[in-house]
Amino acid sequence: MLMMKLAYRNIIGAGMRTWLNVAALSFAFVTIIFLKGVYNGMNDQVERATIDALYGGGQFWHERYDPYDPQSFVDAHGIIPEVLRPLIKQKAAVPILMRQGTIYPGGRFRNILLKGIDPQQKILAIPVSTLTDRDGTIPAMIGTRMAKHTGLHTNDCITVQWRTSHGTFDAREVMIVNIFKTTVQEIDNDQIWIPIDIMQKITELPDQATMIIINKESKIIPAAPGWNFKDLNFLLQDLHSLVEMKSMGGSIFYTILLLLAMLAIFDTQVLSIWHRRKEMGTLMALGMTRAQLVGLFTLEGSFHGILAALVGALYGIPLLSYVARNGWGLPQSTDNFGFALGDRIFPSYSLGLIIGTTILVLVITAIVSFLPTKKIASLKPTDALKGKMT
Repeated sequence: MLMMKLAYRNIIGAGMRTWLNVAALSFAFVTIIFLKGVYNGMNDQVERATIDALYGGGQFWHERYDPYDPQSFVDAHGIIPEVLRPLIKQKAAVPILMRQGTIYPGGRFRNILLKGIDPQQKILAIPVSTLTDRDGTIPAMIGTRMAKHTGLHTNDCITVQWRTSHGTFDAREVMIVNIFKTTVQEIDNDQIWIPIDIMQKITELPDQATMIIINKESKIIPAAPGWNFKDLNFLLQDLHSLVEMKSMGGSIFYTILLLLAMLAIFDTQVLSIWHRRKEMGTLMALGMTRAQLVGLFTLEGSFHGILAALVGALYGIPLLSYVARNGWGLPQSTDNFGFALGDRIFPSYSLGLIIGTTILVLVITAIVSFLPTKKIASLKPTDALKGKMT
């Protein structure tokens, strides 16, 4: 306790030098937690939106389906397996049929992906309930990005061309009955949604699908011959890798901040040991051992981290709480980055993140404070009293 009181009095007595170091270190504290919270929030936000709108509790893919090869869509379809029919009947799974197609907005052609889905499904957060029959016209739904790129509006009619199961071309006119807004680009860009029963009829693929999405609450996943089940770990691995890469890029920034703060503390310790030689000699002459003297100076340096944590909490907690509650606004251009982020990022700060960051900074501060004290190990009390440092 005496050592702590002495170390605290010495560091407070240093005045402005101490508070400048504390300010720099507290800024690094808050910045690290803020950036980590942003990446955690971004990952949670994108993952939640993608699961709700696209992945559900997992997907059954037809064995020929490859999402990275549009040419595979021609043959990527099959009869819905018998083992999955009870789930579909109970609204615990929803089949989707995909075909490549072409539209001609404004006299131009544009390749699109035509998707059929059950308008009564409740698994995906897509407003497909609007896909109701309009006096014999095929109802269709597109996203706001698709509408912007094609110039289409609600109640517009457009010709869609596709290949049937026999390889022949067919075309029909569809009416845009709804334009929905979503942060998930995978269900918006160059895609048109129509009822699956109509889709199966016009493509001559009765009772067939390309993929079947199951409910998030489904516990038992049956095996379906000819179909490959992809769980959320598989479906989200690209997203997790992308967020991890972004996080590693951000870590370079706050590592530089932390190194600059540690450099200031290191320099402070070196100067303190150099200017307080006579004080060290006096303490050793009064009976303080070299190990105790090393501990005293290490403790003084460590107090920078403790004070920085307290000061950072004073302005960091209100600031980070405000950002977590109101979000961090994003420019409109980020809509093209490939993330399902929306207009704002809401950072996520866990107790583990805060405690882990605090322990990390305190440990590094203690190590940096200890390194300059090596000179004290070989110090003789008589030399120190004379102001010498060997």
